[in-house]
Amino acid sequence: MAIDETKLNEFMGKAVGDIGAALSAALVVIGDKLGLYKALAKTGPSTPLELAAKTGTHERYVREWLGNQAAGGYISYDPKSARFSLPPEQAMALAEEGSPAFIPGAFQVIAAAFAAGEKIAERFRTGEGLEWGEHHACLFEGTERFFRPGYAANLVSLWLPALEGVVAKLNQGALVADVGCGLGASAILMAQAFPKSRFRGFDIHPGSIDLARERAKAAGVEDRVTFEVAKATDFPGSNYDLVAHFDCLHDMGDPLGAARRVRKVLSPNGTWLVVEPFGGDKIEDNLNPVGRVFYGASTMLCVPNSLASK
Repeated sequence: MAIDETKLNEFMGKAVGDIGAALSAALVVIGDKLGLYKALAKTGPSTPLELAAKTGTHERYVREWLGNQAAGGYISYDPKSARFSLPPEQAMALAEEGSPAFIPGAFQVIAAAFAAGEKIAERFRTGEGLEWGEHHACLFEGTERFFRPGYAANLVSLWLPALEGVVAKLNQGALVADVGCGLGASAILMAQAFPKSRFRGFDIHPGSIDLARERAKAAGVEDRVTFEVAKATDFPGSNYDLVAHFDCLHDMGDPLGAARRVRKVLSPNGTWLVVEPFGGDKIEDNLNPVGRVFYGASTMLCVPNSLASK
């Protein structure tokens, strides 16, 4: 078979980029965990020694970390001063926890996918599923940290007002079910915005429910927000004014059964809110960077959970 060297070299260039990105993903997790991004954003241009001193880390490791991050364009380097800095745009994405562009959680999800590699490879052979709770713990925190900025930026200000009559009900005092609630970010945000309403979060993962309860208490809304372990097809309660599924319906083994449960427990004038990633119906519509992310997450996380839940 004839080889087009130009095409081969083009592909090898893509592969080198992916290799660098994969290795760098691990370093993003480390930089986030150790506070390197936050320290660099606060301190300004720094040498490796200065950043190490600020963060209680060792200069030799920090030096290599900074080189990697500068090579990837995550931070900037000034050869004249031999200092590294975090541009404001990168700071918004990497160092500002409340920013709508904050993305380190996505890299924690990537770490969880790598940790599950052996388990998923075996599922390729057997066709079995892998439940959400069987993944590394960094998946749960990473998922919440990834989605929470979007919820904080849009849920109360845009999504709920787009639903006819829902905000008025919430202001008066409504009963809300947050199904597939994870660590409870969406329920807590709504509870903080609508103090007269009550919220019940449900999830199949006991560990996430435990953390959600802790976070509700820390936010001071535990009197109006409860969390329970329950399936989407049989969660308790009735006459809900609002039932919400945030970025979870596609993970479920029986989404039709989940929809039927919503229909059964909604009040006569209740509303079902579904928030989902936007993907194309055809494979060719998803052959792009976003589609690549979706297919990767689907293979490692979403499909295994749905198969385990059947």
